[in-house]
Amino acid sequence: MKRNEIITFAIAYKSKFQISSRFYLDYSQMRLNKHAFSYHLNKKKDQKLILFLHGFLGDRHEFNPIIASLNQDYSYLTIDIPGHGKTQVLGGEEYYNMSNIAAGIINLLDELHINKCGLFGYSMGGRLALYLAIYYPERFSKLILESASPGLESQMERNERIKKDTGIARKLERINTQEDFTNFLVTWYSQAIFGNIKNHPGFEQLISNRLRNNPQELAKSLRFMGTGCQPSLWEKLRQNQIPTLLLAGEDDPKFIGINQKMQNICRFCQLTIIPKAAHNTHLENTDEFMQAIISFV
Repeated sequence: MKRNEIITFAIAYKSKFQISSRFYLDYSQMRLNKHAFSYHLNKKKDQKLILFLHGFLGDRHEFNPIIASLNQDYSYLTIDIPGHGKTQVLGGEEYYNMSNIAAGIINLLDELHINKCGLFGYSMGGRLALYLAIYYPERFSKLILESASPGLESQMERNERIKKDTGIARKLERINTQEDFTNFLVTWYSQAIFGNIKNHPGFEQLISNRLRNNPQELAKSLRFMGTGCQPSLWEKLRQNQIPTLLLAGEDDPKFIGINQKMQNICRFCQLTIIPKAAHNTHLENTDEFMQAIISFV
């Protein structure tokens, strides 16, 4: 988008949000120790439940179209990951990190009387989902990871990533207007990892959804839960015994390589490549994405 297009889009989004804002108020909030989790639970008797974890810049509505397709056969729980949506961090900044967020999610499952469920995570949410599956394996029956990784293997790689993410976090912290935020998002999705997502008919809606977040909170999420900050899970992945579906887009060679390596070291992992998609396979090729997860679940 050009600058004038960004301004027009931001104004149009603001008007649209005012009209449809009630749709985004369908959530509950539960205060647990250092987090006040914003979530939506649709729990039906005798139906398997799936916990959905969105990626960086997303929120609990990320998978609404997917859930609509699964709704007849499954229960579901969606959560705003700390730093996103309406979830609040009540403690110090360390409660934005992966281990504390994972512990908070387990506490939430306990309070909601969910003893065991399926687990789905996309990108950042996929890294969090893998952490949960590795450290709390008794709580999850199946695991689906879309465009996710076990982190970076060497300290040098992690240090380089922390430096890069710190620069991005500083950009987020300087955002003061909706126009600035829109500009940041459009630039973010210009990265090669996202392929041709900017040409997708759902791209403007994706930007609209992302604008619901608070840039300053997103910066904290990136600083404390970015790929460079999390511990490497590569060795622990070898011990995983939860049936795991790995999804990667055919136009995302970086994550195809990562997921092929994951499949090679963990016999409980199986990889499916989604055609005509890059990093965000659930948006770019929803039909193939749905077919893959329905077959697996």
